[in-house]
Amino acid sequence: MTNVVIMAHHERADARSLAASTAAWLRERGHVAWMLPADAVTSRLPDLADDRPAASADLVVCLGGDGTMLRAVRLLDGAPVPLLGVNLGRLGYLTEVEAESITDALERFERGAEVGQWHLDERMMLSVVVTDADGTDRGSWRALNEAVVEKRVSGHTVHLLVRIDGEPFTSYAADGLIVSTPTGSTAYSLSARGPIVSPKHRSLLVTPVAPHMLFDRSLVLDPTETVQIEVLGERDAAVAVDGRPVCDLAGGATVMCTPSTSTARFVRFGAHHYHQVLKAKFGLTDRRA
Repeated sequence: MTNVVIMAHHERADARSLAASTAAWLRERGHVAWMLPADAVTSRLPDLADDRPAASADLVVCLGGDGTMLRAVRLLDGAPVPLLGVNLGRLGYLTEVEAESITDALERFERGAEVGQWHLDERMMLSVVVTDADGTDRGSWRALNEAVVEKRVSGHTVHLLVRIDGEPFTSYAADGLIVSTPTGSTAYSLSARGPIVSPKHRSLLVTPVAPHMLFDRSLVLDPTETVQIEVLGERDAAVAVDGRPVCDLAGGATVMCTPSTSTARFVRFGAHHYHQVLKAKFGLTDRRA
């Protein structure tokens, strides 16, 4: 018997109907399937609500796109539960199967990794710790894509000092700074002209957003290195983790980014052709002379 928690895109009717049919299919086969209470209410599927934590599941089925996958990773909070992404929107980087293939995918998951039906694609995550100037701990978070320290007031830059392994590197006058994982290299970092890095790699990427200075290059750091960002001056900043605002920062506050001890685990049924997904996403061609 497999315990499966289902997470669905809140604004898609097809995600709601697929959640209901998937739960019914799983229960008919003797498995336990549920939704977290808030998710069940938002999806208008109250019969699936159960308050058992997502971390107690053997599998998380995500119905939506990359945003739904990121939400699932956040709710797992580092628990080593594999995720199966079912794409209901545009081509996603993290999802694995299309809606019409979900029962086939679940059958293959039933048969087990030991018989070669699936494997895990483990992705590095960030640990993000925020501390006020007086040493007060503001909180800690995990990020699959990135942590962003950015300006709060439109029309102004924010001044940020970056330390690498505790040593000052340089201060930035910019709209913000992104610290991302290789998985996050195709998210916000890419729009700030950061490099595309294979998700099989382990590294920290530091990319400035609209820097008002000559040095505007991204840094690709070893995963053993630490990145600390300090807010300088009187202009406040804000922190977002995987696109979700988490707190505001006054002068002197710091954001410490290090590799998390936990990984995000995605179910794959064959070689995950990341570069082919990238090619399709950007409409690249392979013209030959």
